[in-house]
Amino acid sequence: MKRNLMCLLMVVLCLACACGLAADKDHTFKKAEYRVNFGSVEDYFTMSCYLMDGVDDMLWMEMHDWCDVMNFLYGEQNNDPKYSLTLVTEGNKVTLERENGYLMEMDFDADTITFNDYNGFMHDSTDSSLLDMLSTSGYSSTGEAEMFERVAVSSFDRYGDVKVLELEPYGIEMVAKDGFYVPLQTLNDFLIAPHLLMNFLFNGEELFLVTSNMMGSEYSGYTELGERYYSVKPRERSQELADYGYSELCLMLDNMYGLKEVHDIFNFDQLFWQIGYDEPLRALDAQDADTALSTFIEYYLDDVHSTFINKSWMTGPEFKDTAYGPSREKSDNSDKRLKEMREAVWEDDFHYYQEVGNTAYITFDEFDYEGPSTYYAIKNMDDMPNDTVGLIIYAHDAIYRKDSPIENVVMDLSINGGGAVDAAIFAMAWYLGEAPLSMKDISTGALSNLLYHADTNLDRKFDISDTVKDKKLYCIISPSSFSCGNLVPAAFKSSGVVTLLGRTSGGGSCSVQPASTAWGTMFNYSSPRRLSFLKNGSFYDIDQGVEPDFVINDMSKIYDRQALTDYINHLF
Repeated sequence: MKRNLMCLLMVVLCLACACGLAADKDHTFKKAEYRVNFGSVEDYFTMSCYLMDGVDDMLWMEMHDWCDVMNFLYGEQNNDPKYSLTLVTEGNKVTLERENGYLMEMDFDADTITFNDYNGFMHDSTDSSLLDMLSTSGYSSTGEAEMFERVAVSSFDRYGDVKVLELEPYGIEMVAKDGFYVPLQTLNDFLIAPHLLMNFLFNGEELFLVTSNMMGSEYSGYTELGERYYSVKPRERSQELADYGYSELCLMLDNMYGLKEVHDIFNFDQLFWQIGYDEPLRALDAQDADTALSTFIEYYLDDVHSTFINKSWMTGPEFKDTAYGPSREKSDNSDKRLKEMREAVWEDDFHYYQEVGNTAYITFDEFDYEGPSTYYAIKNMDDMPNDTVGLIIYAHDAIYRKDSPIENVVMDLSINGGGAVDAAIFAMAWYLGEAPLSMKDISTGALSNLLYHADTNLDRKFDISDTVKDKKLYCIISPSSFSCGNLVPAAFKSSGVVTLLGRTSGGGSCSVQPASTAWGTMFNYSSPRRLSFLKNGSFYDIDQGVEPDFVINDMSKIYDRQALTDYINHLF
């Protein structure tokens, strides 16, 4: 009897599987060509997409077309001449293979996407490491050394595990029927956003491939591109888009959110159910979904890096996003207090670079970077831009001028909330000679330890003359020193050659990941890439912040540069 029941069950399961395969054959796809606004209204290309079963607000890609898109974006547009992606099919399996041998294998029967090494498949051919965070190649168009040098002899990688995306448990399907079709948002979330830091958005009429700042916002005002995106009339989501959009959001965050373990999140579907947000995130009304997503990001994640950026085009004008959660509120209040203290002392006499006696002060409220060609083209140091790299180049020239009195150099990161990793690396290399950057990808287990040199004096050589290592070095930190503003003092602390002054820094170990939803909402989250420091062969993340060597309880004193100079000169 039991054997008969088991046989019957097996028959039912086989029939169910057969019905599933038959369901794929019942799908109908309609091809459509869409304009893709590529970072601006003026720059665009055309992309072939597909609508399935008449649903007009959710796009699918056929994998042969997608292979061409990847070659265009990662190769031609990303200035990576070696990048090459080829597609091979075998039955209902599709393999995308990089020129470096790394694979992405798609099993359309099992509904799985497998990477033999996700980091290897994604990184640029010019990278020196699997987790190379530096965006600058290090070479000009003519092959000259430019700004940065990757120190390959001192860098190393530990490769990660095989990464498998199982779509079936999320109710997400890939369809093999006269082609191989995958939802565009799934491809975007794992193949575009993590590396190019751009997202595809679809407003029912055309596509946009953008970073969040290219769109502007409802508060600061939309750019021309943002106005174009929101020019269509808001509408309800189709049931198919609502269901898929929720499932894809869970799939992405389950695999890519970098603080999942720290926040005690088993999976995001469970978390959304626990806080009562699963239903509004599935609602046909996009305003309900965006309201739930905004509140979730700001109050339940509340990690400062994770922020709600822009609503969906489907959401009406009455939508108002959620106020900041307690962690961001605390961070903003710290920034405000410190700026008030600084303004009370400095009034209108703000100096990014300032000399007081034998001490030079250089102040960055963020790490920013204009790109290599800017700095090499400038002949007069007074014309250097006030971005981080321009200020360091200017300061270095001033500190080493003839008869310079400078013995101490102080980097003020007290109100530095982060920014461009390239600029942070430049600052570390200036102080330390070699900029160390240790990375851990918690989604794959990959580890990288990287070292960089910087060309501070613009002679296109990388040597001791690019550093201030012969000076006494200091760095001012506070609870507002966050993200890269936390990374840099962490490297200084680990080096043992820089003295930290102030209060414990604000933390922020994960790099920021721009993201979008299938219905067109934009937000950021903490990526799986954790900034770390290496000690005794172990990687330690820096999310808890860095303690100063000398605590300054009254932070207003750090802006009295004469008093601080006297204090520094009496420390040792």
